[in-house]
Amino acid sequence: MCCEDLVCARCAGPVAEARCPSCRSARDSMHHSPTTITPQMLIVIVSVLLALTLLAVQHG
Repeated sequence: MCCEDLVCARCAGPVAEARCPSCRSARDSMHHSPTTITPQMLIVIVSVLLALTLLAVQHG
């Protein structure tokens, strides 16, 4: 979803123009990179790698 079609409820301007703090916040949150690794995701990745390592050791 892009912010070009959204209208700000605070200033009634297009969110893409970022006229007010609400627009800027909404625009920044929509264009936030989805590749950020959260601590929860890191725990899941480490757990899966540990489980795969244990399975490899048992079958090897």
